[in-house]
Amino acid sequence: MATSNWTTLHPSTFILLGIPGLEAAHVWISIPFCFIYILSLLGNGLLLAVIKTEPSLHEPMYLFFSMLALADLVISTTTLPKTLCIFWFRDQAIHTSACLAQIFLIHSLTTMESGFMLAMAFDRYVAICNPLRHSAILTNRVVAKIGLGVVMRGAVLLGPHPFLLKQLPYCRTHVISHTYCEFMALVKLACADTTVMRAYSLLVAFLTAGLDFILVVLSYILILRAVFSLPSKDARHKSLSTCGSHICVMLVFYTPAFFSFLSHRFGHVAPHIHILIANMYVLFPPMLNPIIYGVRTPRIRQRVLHVLGIKPS
Repeated sequence: MATSNWTTLHPSTFILLGIPGLEAAHVWISIPFCFIYILSLLGNGLLLAVIKTEPSLHEPMYLFFSMLALADLVISTTTLPKTLCIFWFRDQAIHTSACLAQIFLIHSLTTMESGFMLAMAFDRYVAICNPLRHSAILTNRVVAKIGLGVVMRGAVLLGPHPFLLKQLPYCRTHVISHTYCEFMALVKLACADTTVMRAYSLLVAFLTAGLDFILVVLSYILILRAVFSLPSKDARHKSLSTCGSHICVMLVFYTPAFFSFLSHRFGHVAPHIHILIANMYVLFPPMLNPIIYGVRTPRIRQRVLHVLGIKPS
C-alpha cells in the first residue's frame, strides 16, 4: 500500500502540454523554432571552430565568447529537440529523471551564461580602463580559473534543485503546461509546503544573475566614463564599437530571462504568453549571440568569411 502511494505521489513520467491554447498552431510554431535551432547549431559551432583553429583569437575576450557559445549549444539542445517532438509527434511524456536533468541543465547553464557575460564585461573594463596591464591581469591561466569558477558556481548552487524536486509529492497533477521542465512549474504542482524551496530559488537567482547584472551595469558605467574621457574621437568610437556587441548580447539574454523569472513568481501573465517568453529565453540568445559577435567583431567576421570562402568587400 505504501509503495503504491509513493508511486502515485512520485510519478515516473510527467506530461508536457506544449503551449496551452495554441495546440492547433503547434506545427506552424515549430517551423520558426526548428529554423532558430538550426541557426543556433550552425552559428555557435562555426564560432567555436573559428576560435579554436585561429591562434590570433586565443585571447581572453574570444575565449569567453567560446565558453558562452558552448553553453548556448548545450542549453538549446537540452530544450529544443523535446519541444519539436511535442509539436510534431505529440510525444508529450518525459521521464522524471530526464525532466529533473533538464531542469538542472537549463538553470545551471543560464547561470553560467550570466557568469560568462560578467567575465566579458570585466575583460572590457580592464582592456579600456587599464589597457597596459590587460595581458598581465587576464592571462590564459586566469581566464581558465574564471571559466572554471563560473561553471562550478552554476553546478553547485543549482545542483540541489533536482534532488529537492524529486522528494516532493505531486498529488495535484502530473501535467506540466510548458514545452520543457522548469523549476517553478514543478514546484507549483507539488502538494507540500514549498516556501523554503522558493526562498532558496530566489536567493540563488539573486546571488547569480541578479548580482551579475548589477556588476555588469556597474562595470559599463565605469567603462563609459573612461571612454568619454578619451581625447581622441576615433578612440572613443573604437571603444564604444567594441562594447556594443557585449551590450546587445546582454540585453538579448537578461530581458526575457528577468521577464520569465518575475512573471512565474509574481506576475499574472496569460499562460501562452509566459511560455512563449520562456522559450524566447532559451531560443534567441543561442541564435543571436554568434550573429551579433560575427557582425560586430571584425576579427571574427573576417575569419568566418575566410572559412566560408567569401572575400570581404
